[in-house]
Amino acid sequence: MTRSPRTPVLQVRDAEIVRDGNLLLDRVSLTVNPGEHWALLGPNGAGKTTLFGLLGAVTHPTRGSVEVMGSRLGSVDLRELRRHLGHVNPRHPLSSPLTVRQVVLTGLTNSVEPVPRWSPTPEQEALADKLIATLGMAGRAEARWPVLSQGERGRTLIARALMPEPRLLLLDEPATGLDLVGREQLIESLDVLREERPELATVVVTHHLEELPPGTSHAMLLRSGGRVLAQGPVDSVLTGENVSACFDYPVRLTRTEEGRWHIRSARPRTGRAAGPRPR
Repeated sequence: MTRSPRTPVLQVRDAEIVRDGNLLLDRVSLTVNPGEHWALLGPNGAGKTTLFGLLGAVTHPTRGSVEVMGSRLGSVDLRELRRHLGHVNPRHPLSSPLTVRQVVLTGLTNSVEPVPRWSPTPEQEALADKLIATLGMAGRAEARWPVLSQGERGRTLIARALMPEPRLLLLDEPATGLDLVGREQLIESLDVLREERPELATVVVTHHLEELPPGTSHAMLLRSGGRVLAQGPVDSVLTGENVSACFDYPVRLTRTEEGRWHIRSARPRTGRAAGPRPR
């Protein structure tokens, strides 16, 4: 697969998906360039998971086109194409007590369990150790999967997805099930990754703006019915007006000096303020 450094890593043009007569995505277009970090947000049922399937070369559009690394879906071997995508699924179906290092190395074989009679090269082992350290897991490289926290599993899976050195990293609600510390460690790791791999593009699907890393550069808001409400540079998309319209609920949105987002209800309060309960 040949590609120019300027080739978009993702290009979706007027994509529609129809299933059982239902329109799940309605003329969605999206271009992701190297080094961009996108957030994909919207209410339940807006089509985020459906769109994510297109971006990860898992499904095909009913109408429109999708190009990944300059290759159009339908005209390229998907197995070859997926080697250039790092897809992080927080519901990784591993049940064996593999170590963190072993889990990360399975990213080279795109398998859940180690492939029999396959051995990594010293260079591949060194890359695995480097990624484990980048994701803040150096002290846990020999820890086994069953004893890892949800946050540790998430960072392990990101390192695993990066083993084939993809140009695009897809993260599907990576903070699912994390406590406060686990979420903050994940966000910090993603920003470290952005600094160390400036050409890597990422797309993060989330319900919660508080989970977005400060390095998020672009955003797309999907409304119910799979329609794009807004997309582009993050500061022009993630506004109180846009987010209120997307979720059909009035909110106030602020961004801190550190680049993090905070959201709260803007609905006027009614009735008396709650006082102490009678004894």
